[in-house]
Formats: sequence, structure tokens, C-alpha cells
Amino acid sequence: MHPWGTPRRFNSYTDQCRRAYGSRLQKVAVNAGFSCPNRDGTIGWGGCSFCNNEGFNPSYCMPDKPIARQLDEGLAFLKKRYKKPDIFLAYLQAYSNTHAPLPLLKAVYGQALAHPEIRGLVIGTRPDCVDGDRLDYIARLSQEWIIRLEYGLESCRDETLERINRGHTHADSVRALEMAAARGIHTGAHVILGLPGETPGMMLEQVQLINDLPLNSIKFHQLQIVRGTPLATEYASHPERFRLFSLDEYVDLVVSLVECLRPGLQIERFSGEVPPRFNAGPSWGRLRTDQVLRLIEARMEERGTWQGRLC
Repeated sequence: MHPWGTPRRFNSYTDQCRRAYGSRLQKVAVNAGFSCPNRDGTIGWGGCSFCNNEGFNPSYCMPDKPIARQLDEGLAFLKKRYKKPDIFLAYLQAYSNTHAPLPLLKAVYGQALAHPEIRGLVIGTRPDCVDGDRLDYIARLSQEWIIRLEYGLESCRDETLERINRGHTHADSVRALEMAAARGIHTGAHVILGLPGETPGMMLEQVQLINDLPLNSIKFHQLQIVRGTPLATEYASHPERFRLFSLDEYVDLVVSLVECLRPGLQIERFSGEVPPRFNAGPSWGRLRTDQVLRLIEARMEERGTWQGRLC
């Protein structure tokens, strides 16, 4: 038995949710029509160089549809796909979902929470789109609802953040996470492995910076070259600038990273998927995230290692 209370070789966010709530927390994606500060001119234009929201936004998530209808359609899909009953959270996923005046955020969040089958929110945003007032409001919501605040960090290296047009620094990430932690908000982060200019050694060096952050959970994704993005244009002209992992290389990298990751940090996922029609780079075929997870767990067993073994 490991410090997180299960025999699995990593601290699974899903397992911890089942222990805490008796069920998985299933996210129902919603597109509330927000933008991003590096996309609408607040700090810049063009958005992150890797980002095309159409590549991961479910087909029912259209900002011109009422939130209640998006939730109805998403719930119908999920109930057909997953037979076991779950606790459903509205996932404000597309773009930056705290990038609006507070009265508008209250209205949007309120519409989602008014749905009779929704028990809380997962709010995807950026470290530079929060302040004390917004976080105070989210903290108040968390006293009554299940609330997860999810920051896109992507990298801890300022050179990389500038390279991909994020428009914020690692110091901004630290500040935003500390502000959320001080208010008791359950906070997660998203990190991309394989961003331009980063070697496997650099990615492993970032683990200590991640360990020092007041995070509850984390998602890791491999870099995917998504059609319709500046990164796809650059890749078409200069593929030599990119270090894209084969499946076997990625599994090895993740295992090496996880054994340096502090045991208390819950891991929500190890990889991502983009629909094949959006993929402009090398592909692992139609491998699903659960299949990648099984490969990672098998490799951890082969290597006799577990999360935090080298922490």
C-alpha cells in the first residue's frame, strides 16, 4: 500500500474522487463563449501557438447554444457511454473561463449550477486571469458545491512560455496558485510535454518546480501538432525544431517524471487525444488515453517504481 492509500503505483485523481465521493467526478464540457487575453488583444493576439479549441471541444459545445442545452446534450452522451452513475460537474473548458467581468462570471456559473444534475464546476483558465475578487467568489462557491479550478501552466520555463505566445510567466503561475491555495480552492494544473525547445532533461528538471507548487492535482499531455495553429504551420516548414515522442519514448519519459513527483500530488491524466482529422503531426494511431495509461502502469511495474520513489 502506497502513501495515497491504494496499491496503484501512482496517486490517481479518479481513485481519490471515488474514495471521497463514492463515485467518479464526470466532467460535462461547456463552451460559455469566453476568450483569452492573448487572443482578444488584452495582452496580445493569436492565442497560444498550439491551441485550436475545435480539436478537443465536443461537437455539442457551441457558445450560441444555451448552457442548459449544452449540459443536456453532454449528459445524454455521457450516460450512453458510461453505464455507471457518476457525479456530474460542468466543465468550463474552452479558452479562459475567468476572463470576464465578475458579474458575467456569476451569471454563467449560476446557469451551469442551476442544472438539476450538476453538482459543481471545473473552471479552466490561465494564471493571469484571476484576482482576489474572482477567487473569493470561487472560494464561496466551493463551500456549497464541488469546485475545481484548473490552470493551464503548460511549462515552468519562461523561454518556452514566450516561445508559444502564452503571454504570462512562471511567476504568474506561482502567484495564481498561491492565491487559490490561500483560499482553500482545490486547484489543478495542465502541463504539456514536448514543447519546442524543451529536451527530456529540461522536462525532468521542471518536476521540482511542480513539486513546489501548491497544487492538488495535475494533468500531463504529450504535445500534439493540431491543424489550424501557428505550431502546425511551423512544423510543416521546420519539423527539425520539434522533439515529438514515439509512444515508447513517451511512456519512459512519463515514468521517469512520475517517480520524481511528490506523492501527495494527484495525477488526473497522462496523455491527451486530438481527433485524427485535426492531427498534423506524428500519430500513435487510434490509441485512447486509457490504453496509454495501462502501458504506463505496466512500465512502472517493469521498472519496479512508483510515484515519488526518487522524490
